Amino acid sequence: MDMRRIVFALSSLAAVAAPVYAQGVVIEAPNLSLPILIGLALIDSINPCVIGVLILLMTVLLKVGNRKAILSNGAAYTAGVYFTYLIGGMTLLTVFNLARTLTAVSQALYVAIGALVLFAGLLETKDFFWYGRWYSLSIPAGLVHMVEERASGAHASLAAAMSFGFVVTLIELPCTGAPYLAVLTLMSQGGLNYVTALPMLLLYNLVFVLPLLVIIYLAYKGMEMKRLESLRKEHRGLMRLAIGLALLAVGVWIVTAVADVFVPLVLFLSGAIALMAVLKYVFKV
Repeated sequence: MDMRRIVFALSSLAAVAAPVYAQGVVIEAPNLSLPILIGLALIDSINPCVIGVLILLMTVLLKVGNRKAILSNGAAYTAGVYFTYLIGGMTLLTVFNLARTLTAVSQALYVAIGALVLFAGLLETKDFFWYGRWYSLSIPAGLVHMVEERASGAHASLAAAMSFGFVVTLIELPCTGAPYLAVLTLMSQGGLNYVTALPMLLLYNLVFVLPLLVIIYLAYKGMEMKRLESLRKEHRGLMRLAIGLALLAVGVWIVTAVADVFVPLVLFLSGAIALMAVLKYVFKV
């Protein structure tokens, strides 16, 4: 057979197949609007893990008796949380943007993160029915003692308080990271460059630490931390439910941008939540 004909035939086939292949892998990324960004940041900020650790720190500072330290060390702790989250976000966005240049890798990463967000959403929703039972997104048990020890030393200086914020943020990532991961994924797949992404990340992290600033102010004004801790424990199930439902919605949004599975995915998630309710309230599990 004439080699030129084979080459011509293969070239023609590639020319026809290329648009089809491209059409199959192009991701129509959801648009990350400002209300969605702020909403996810608020959802992230009400996490019981974040609030619980700050209440612990405020309790330590109140025992020391230095009211000025509540503001200064509390602000330093919050700054540690803010900048750790910000630097981590910029680092992950860099990785995601590099992956986005490889279409197949980008698609697989998009699906994987969407599945991870859905899994996190189900775990958070589970904690509304059975808080802390089985596996939960929380600070690892082996690290709780370290957090308590560092909280006890965070009153010593502003540097110690900021360092505590840095360490706590890293330890809390399994508990708090899912909404942030979803936002970074939407940013990357939406093609946002650093000029556009940086102001949005600055805003996200500002909203994320706002409840921390409120708690610091309440502690400074004399509110008892035991009362605040009791309120946190009383409503932590609802806080988990709000986070869980938001993550499920975002996870569906991410996955269905790649795969046409909206109806079966929503039916599966609805069935999973209904099963949790039946097990809890009918079978008293």
